[in-house]
Amino acid sequence: MTLRLGYGTNGLTDLRLDDALGLLADLGYDGVGLTLDHMHLDPLAPDVAARTRHVARRLGALGLGVTVETGARYVLDPRRKHGPSLLDPDPEARAARTALLVRAVDIAAELGAHAVHCFSGIAPPGAGAGPDTGVGTGAGARADAGTGTTAAGTTGTGTTAAAATATATAWHRLTDALGPVLDAATRAGIPLAIEPEPGHLLATLADFHHLRTLLGDPDALGLTLDIGHCQCLEPAPPTTCVEEAAPWLRHVQIEDMRRGVHEHLPFGDGEIDFPPVLDALAATGYDGLTVVELPRHSHAGPDLARSSLGFLRDAAARTTRNEVTAPC
Repeated sequence: MTLRLGYGTNGLTDLRLDDALGLLADLGYDGVGLTLDHMHLDPLAPDVAARTRHVARRLGALGLGVTVETGARYVLDPRRKHGPSLLDPDPEARAARTALLVRAVDIAAELGAHAVHCFSGIAPPGAGAGPDTGVGTGAGARADAGTGTTAAGTTGTGTTAAAATATATAWHRLTDALGPVLDAATRAGIPLAIEPEPGHLLATLADFHHLRTLLGDPDALGLTLDIGHCQCLEPAPPTTCVEEAAPWLRHVQIEDMRRGVHEHLPFGDGEIDFPPVLDALAATGYDGLTVVELPRHSHAGPDLARSSLGFLRDAAARTTRNEVTAPC
């Protein structure tokens, strides 16, 4: 299988979008994980339709595939990171996030994207990060999102009645808020690929399957698998996570990481053995983009884009299944 590699624009925020796309094409990437944000393709700008058409032409001219990502930190609220979320207690705030994701689906359709990425949002106070499985609720240490620290969770057996009610309410809000987005994704023929995110309500693969069950397993719902997150907090190693996620895999993010610490690291700075992971990914038949995700490294974005591609090509060359697209 040919591995199709991309790089996330959230790691190139010091570059104009046209320049970032040109850089990735020149380096030999197959595509881009395009985060909708104010500095690149602002989903709330009055000229977003015209800008989207321009970006579509640019992607086509450069021969780049695209996944639309929606993890911008302050695109809706300049004071709350990733706020409001799909779990916000305020129905109007939740509706704003839903509307943004519906717009992301529309933009993805215009761009010819292969998936739209999203995540649930941080579990509200008193709620566990998943159902009573002992996995998403922190059977071990759970990494807090983006902090590089860990926090002890509570086991399912020790969940109080109040916490159970808060958790059930959070899952209800999530399923309700995702309904219009899944409808839009179905109409557009583009999967909505939700990402298990450390510290969020939907934090693990077990939580993803819980959501699938609650929603009735809709065809439009797929999975974004972040390889680093598997290393960070999943009970199984990354290779097993890839194998178990295969039927629902719609988008892949990749970077290095350490166990128990949610910090996206350049390749070689963490603990992941990548050739077996790439081998497992090849065995799934997944043909979407595998996107390097280094959102805290824009200051060195061009250099890391270059070195990351070289690292992944070398790692793929040491597998039995993978090929990578050769540079032009």
